[in-house]
Amino acid sequence: MHHDEMIGKVRTLAGLPDGGSAERASRAVVCTLSERLPAGLARHVAAQLPPDLAAAMRRAADGTGADSGHAGERFGLAVFAGRIADRAGTDEDTALREAAAVLEVLDAALAPELTERMAGALPADIRELLPVERAVEESGE
Repeated sequence: MHHDEMIGKVRTLAGLPDGGSAERASRAVVCTLSERLPAGLARHVAAQLPPDLAAAMRRAADGTGADSGHAGERFGLAVFAGRIADRAGTDEDTALREAAAVLEVLDAALAPELTERMAGALPADIRELLPVERAVEESGE
């Protein structure tokens, strides 16, 4: 999926006013996601993203970005939402809505086996932000 298509879908799904807001939300989510995923998995996800989002994800996964943590960190939904909100300049409720939109777009953009690995690496509370079919499938229900 191309960059403009991804950003357009995030904008629509999250109900954002413009492409800049969708870009900011997308970067915030992929950076935070890369901190939560194991580094190797984050790099595999980045390899299937448009170059600018991939670069943001790799910097966060490698710990080289100005606002990056360390890949494979263990944290739950509250920290996930807080980091996204800080990066996107929004509140945590908005960050969760935007994260769900970005994760839905990622689910459609990535190879199915990669999205399964990504979902399996996330704790249940973050996994609930994934599209309904993926969240139910991964929880074993």
